[in-house]
Amino acid sequence: MLIRRGDGWTFRVGGEPDSELSFDATDVALRTVEMRRDDVDRALVALSTALGIETLPAEEALPLLEAHHQGIEDLPASFGGWGAVQLEAPDPADVDAAIGRGCVGISLPATALATPDALAHVGPLLARLELHGAPLFVHPGPVAAAVAGPRPPIPVWWPALTDYVAQMQAAWFAFLHGGRREHPRLRVLFAMLAGGAPLQMERFVARGGTAPLAPDPLVFYDTSSYGSRMLEAMAGAVGVEQLVYGSDRPVVDPVAPELGPELGRMLRCTNPHSLLNNRQKGDLA
Repeated sequence: MLIRRGDGWTFRVGGEPDSELSFDATDVALRTVEMRRDDVDRALVALSTALGIETLPAEEALPLLEAHHQGIEDLPASFGGWGAVQLEAPDPADVDAAIGRGCVGISLPATALATPDALAHVGPLLARLELHGAPLFVHPGPVAAAVAGPRPPIPVWWPALTDYVAQMQAAWFAFLHGGRREHPRLRVLFAMLAGGAPLQMERFVARGGTAPLAPDPLVFYDTSSYGSRMLEAMAGAVGVEQLVYGSDRPVVDPVAPELGPELGRMLRCTNPHSLLNNRQKGDLA
């Protein structure tokens, strides 16, 4: 939730420590300036799935999701957005509606894809996205609230380095296990580099998994919160063509990784074009 205070907002999400946001953090003109500074021509806004809005009872979720979509539509043309849908009873018509309103695809919380059963529950949504040729954005979902009592507060970084990483890895492995088989043409973008899940392939094989022959060309990885060291490791694991520039704004300002001109162009232009325009390697003009 957002709690208004004198000079800004307090952003409160489940088990995560509060974040303090100034009014400037949500100022469209200032965000546009930040985009230009980052060499970004157009930004896609996603609902924070960590809020848990999608998993509320449908009658509670729908007005909040409508406000999200309306907010995207009210932004200047330099902003676009990811649609969001209720998950109590997944309805492919909600995907149709979001795409019809101009959303590039839909976002889902990683918790909604983190097991084979969960993946099957949202399968109708993924199938409809696939039919539209639109991508899926997987973002960390809600975390459990801290147990009340006279305990020291957890460090501010704790959920981002534990719960969120585990969620993203689980969603990635669930999709590897069954999602790609069921949805062979679906393009998927995992936030925060999927928690580094592709770097776990050696352990996956050691525990009985069968590694794919090559990285999935339809799976992409958002770079939010990571720098040069992790980008280099992920590029080695999945290919630099699968990495897409992203940030956690307005909660966390990105720390720009050391990118040369060619790599910067790939992360900000070439690779997002492949993600959003249903093109695979070798198809770009």
